[in-house]
Amino acid sequence: MDILQIQGTKSTPEVIFDGTLHTLSVKGQSYPENSFKFYEPIFLWIDEYLQKLTTEEVHIHFTLPYINTSSSKCIMMLLEKFDQAHLDGKSLDLNWYYSADNESELECAEEFKEDMSLPFHILPLEKE
Repeated sequence: MDILQIQGTKSTPEVIFDGTLHTLSVKGQSYPENSFKFYEPIFLWIDEYLQKLTTEEVHIHFTLPYINTSSSKCIMMLLEKFDQAHLDGKSLDLNWYYSADNESELECAEEFKEDMSLPFHILPLEKE
C-alpha cells in the first residue's frame, strides 16, 4: 500500500501513513475551515488499508496540541475505525503524545481513550 502524506499547515496536522512500514502519524494543530473535507481522504485511505491488513502490527501516533470541535468529531471517527479493526482481531497500538505543561491536551486524550478498547497509551512529550 502506498504512503498517504499530507503536508501540515498552520491549521491542519501533518499526516504520514505508511502502509509498508505500518506506521500512522498525525501531528500538529487541527482546526481546518472544513474538517470533514480535510479528513475525508484520510478516512478513505484508512478504510482501504485496514481492509487489506492481515497479521502486521500497526503503530499509530497522534500529537495534536489543539483540536477544534469539528476536528475532534473527525478524530473520533478515525479512532472508531481503529477500534473496530482491533475488535476484528487486527493488531493496532496507539500512542497519544501531549505536552506535560498543557493539562487540556491530557484531558482531551483521556476523553478519546474512554470509549476505546484498543491499546491506547497517553504519553508526555519528551522535552527537547
